[in-house]
Amino acid sequence: MPGTYSQILLHLVFSTKHREPWITADIAERLYPYMGGIVRGEKGVLYDIGGVEDHVHMCLRWRPDGSVSDLMRAVKANSSKWLHDTFPNLGAFAWQEGYSVFSVSKSQDGAVKSYIAGQHEHHKRDDFKSELLRMLRLHEIEFDERYVFD
Repeated sequence: MPGTYSQILLHLVFSTKHREPWITADIAERLYPYMGGIVRGEKGVLYDIGGVEDHVHMCLRWRPDGSVSDLMRAVKANSSKWLHDTFPNLGAFAWQEGYSVFSVSKSQDGAVKSYIAGQHEHHKRDDFKSELLRMLRLHEIEFDERYVFD
């Protein structure tokens, strides 16, 4: 697309189904780079990825001609299949149905990356539910708490 310039930075957050603690450190060590490859394959740029056993945060640059829902469908479907194929004991693994996405100003991308890098420390004090509800409120996203979690 000649003449099209963009800086679309996103912070995506999604959990395992029922927030099951599937993503151990040894799995994350292999899963996160694989997910980065999926993002690159979809023509995005993954800046940072991290999380804890029951959810993942991604900070990425996205393209103006792609939908976030198509990206997330590819990331979840392909990573889930890879997990099932690579770790036969994870046959019951699944991602939650939805996801949360937040726009990130270029001036704040460092703060988001630091936040993602500090997930293990952060979750010594705060669980995923509290974290996500706080983020939704901070970004002034309307929601009904009855439907946020499966």
